[in-house]
Amino acid sequence: MAENGTDCDQRRIGMSKEQHNGNFTDSSMLSERKRREREERLNIVLWKKPLVTLQYFCLETLINLKEWTIKLWHRRGVLVCAVLALAVLTALYYIEGAHQQYVRYMEKKFFWCAYWVGLGILSSVGLGTGLHTFLLYLGPHIASVTLAAYECNSVNFPEPPYPDQIICPDEETTEGSISLWAIISKVRLEACMWGAGTAIGELPPYFMARAARLSGAEPDDEEYQEFEEMLGHAETAQDFASRAKLAVQNLVQKVGFFGILACASIPNPLFDLAGITCGHFLVPFWTFFGATLIGKAVIKMHIQKLFVIITFSKHIVEQMVALIGAIPSVGPSLQKPFQEYLEAQRIKLHHKSDGAVPQGENWLSWMFEKLVIVMVFYFILSIINSMAQSYAKRLQQKMYSEEKTK
Repeated sequence: MAENGTDCDQRRIGMSKEQHNGNFTDSSMLSERKRREREERLNIVLWKKPLVTLQYFCLETLINLKEWTIKLWHRRGVLVCAVLALAVLTALYYIEGAHQQYVRYMEKKFFWCAYWVGLGILSSVGLGTGLHTFLLYLGPHIASVTLAAYECNSVNFPEPPYPDQIICPDEETTEGSISLWAIISKVRLEACMWGAGTAIGELPPYFMARAARLSGAEPDDEEYQEFEEMLGHAETAQDFASRAKLAVQNLVQKVGFFGILACASIPNPLFDLAGITCGHFLVPFWTFFGATLIGKAVIKMHIQKLFVIITFSKHIVEQMVALIGAIPSVGPSLQKPFQEYLEAQRIKLHHKSDGAVPQGENWLSWMFEKLVIVMVFYFILSIINSMAQSYAKRLQQKMYSEEKTK
């Protein structure tokens, strides 16, 4: 009897080991398959497979349009209300009357705010790669206003042409009458709208992680998978990057609203991890978005504004140009285009609408324009590649589902 009992226990242990080894093997095979499929998708880019990439991009676009159409149909009540509101606004826009001055003012402010919100969303939402719209648009705008304010000793630029073109006002002003606070106030609206756009752009990682936690599914997102691996190896993390990510995750998880606010209020390349952490641990939406909005649109935006305004204040710019000229051998040749650019900007600021517009283009402005074009072009390419890879993922998931049903 004892021998039979021992044999049964050994047989049970052997079966348990076989089952465990089988599960381990299946798990490792699934991980290997996911890794191989991800590598295959990453090869679907325009410079490697242009025809396949464009085909997949078009098909993914059609699928997205179909999904959005279905979602709009399910929310047709909201859609009808939006259409009616748009019809009323259109009627107010075209009907003549005393209200037209307010309509024109609201139209100008709406499109100005929408422009900066859109640039903020593009800066943080990703879609393959973020478009660095602060460096390309908001930063240069603040710098232009700062240089103009010190040259004109005023921020009361004529509207129009401001903000399309900055011209000094006709009013007489005294030297040194411009203050730092006046410049901050002048660019506050566009800066806050840009910051609000970046806050909106942080929502996709939050919703992705939240949906994955509630549904139990595992999204094929590299940042989310990295986050799950980090949670699994939290105690063994040694390198600085992993420990920094863990610090962000612990701060957000333990401190809550004020932890999110602290992460959003400073330039933080790891903030996507904060959004994933909040979604994974089911932090309420308004706690996450409220802290992110205050941090990015108010606190962080004023820090960035202050940095740009101080950097491009009159005496700092003059000192930087002088330092460039002090570089041995190449200093004077490098200094000349900067001096020409600053002089051209001064002429434009004092140019009146009834005179002739000064012509000529500096190579610095030419290079900046080409840099903007290249970065926008690369951003568009990244969107095409990303959508093509999304369609490839659909095909791989469909193939996997068909194999499981066989």
